[in-house]
Amino acid sequence: MPSEKRQRQDQGRQARLEQQHAATKRSQRGRQFRGLAVLLVGLVIVAFLVSVLSGDDDDGPTDVSADDTTTSTTAADDGEDSTPTTVQVVLPGAGASVTGETPCPEADGSSERTTGFEQAPPTCIDAAKSYTATLETTEGDIVLELDAQAAPETVNNFVVLARYHFYDGVPFHRIIPGFMNQAGDPVGPTPGTGGPGYTISDELPEGEDPYPTGTLAMANTGSPDTGGSQWFITVEGGGAQLGPTYTAFGHVVSGQEVVDAINEHGDAATNGTPTKVITINAVTITES
Repeated sequence: MPSEKRQRQDQGRQARLEQQHAATKRSQRGRQFRGLAVLLVGLVIVAFLVSVLSGDDDDGPTDVSADDTTTSTTAADDGEDSTPTTVQVVLPGAGASVTGETPCPEADGSSERTTGFEQAPPTCIDAAKSYTATLETTEGDIVLELDAQAAPETVNNFVVLARYHFYDGVPFHRIIPGFMNQAGDPVGPTPGTGGPGYTISDELPEGEDPYPTGTLAMANTGSPDTGGSQWFITVEGGGAQLGPTYTAFGHVVSGQEVVDAINEHGDAATNGTPTKVITINAVTITES
């Protein structure tokens, strides 16, 4: 029969073995949890990159009321209280609709506000002329020179929509600091999910730096040839984050400081939720 001392030694060894076994299991669980966390972070990053600049233009016009909104938050203006306050991004709502072929709008801006179209517009711009667009925003004016040589279909589309007052009252619904400001949806139903009712073909840029600071480019759904009405303007360093999958059709010639000021009012952590309501009051097209 084992002595009392031997029994205590055996019990001590058994306790140490159990402790070692428990420690091993804890270590294995820790490695598993760390591996899962790394995987989840990777998936979040991939999902963010896929969603950025994918303007969810609908296939057809959508009727919404003028009080449709989306909610975001912003810090207090005094810089001392970081408690978020709620703001609302308000859509102007639907205007008139065109059935069948889209007629060219009046160049003098007298056409009725129209936001629904069954077909993409015909060629309404003059290839021999140059076009600029002045965006009158609540933060100031932005003047854009449109590049009809590089992207004639896209410039034509933008000019037609602007002359139909499609962009009047439209908010910037996605603002990613250090990247870009996106707008172009008046109808929703949620800001950023609406379009004109048709899509246009890509006219993709070439070269090593296709999206320099101040580039005006079309958003899309993430698939080729899915541009409609939504577009974005890059800030410094923003274009370097993009592959050449977005049609560049103009650039800022005046008001980059306004673009930069707008870019300060967005939340990158929520994929660009605005922290301030910034609205495009009107877009004026000038030809020469």
